[in-house]
Amino acid sequence: QVKLVESGGGLVQAGGSLRLSCAASGIIFSINTMGWYRQAPGKQRELVATITSRGSTYYADSVKGRTSISRDNAKNTVSLQMNSLKPDDTAVYYCNAVEERRGGMNYWGKGTLVTVSS
Repeated sequence: QVKLVESGGGLVQAGGSLRLSCAASGIIFSINTMGWYRQAPGKQRELVATITSRGSTYYADSVKGRTSISRDNAKNTVSLQMNSLKPDDTAVYYCNAVEERRGGMNYWGKGTLVTVSS
């Protein structure tokens, strides 16, 4: 059974930092592109950052320069370090795993809430 379990969310003041983590099980972690998405109240889910199995990263413009995604293939974890947080960063953050092959499976965690107060 595939599980992606997020942790590290919470309440933080604007300008502060948070580190989100996602622990994966039930998948061959090393062949997955891992990513973080977020969904703010009343808005669609959007991509925050991804990291491929080879370590290539991508960041949404809205978080570029403030956010860093990393992975530990030995521990089957992916992390998202967020700095200089803004109230607009308030959202539920979801961990995502996509197998790097044609027709690869796509998995989601249940999310962790990040609230940034002004």
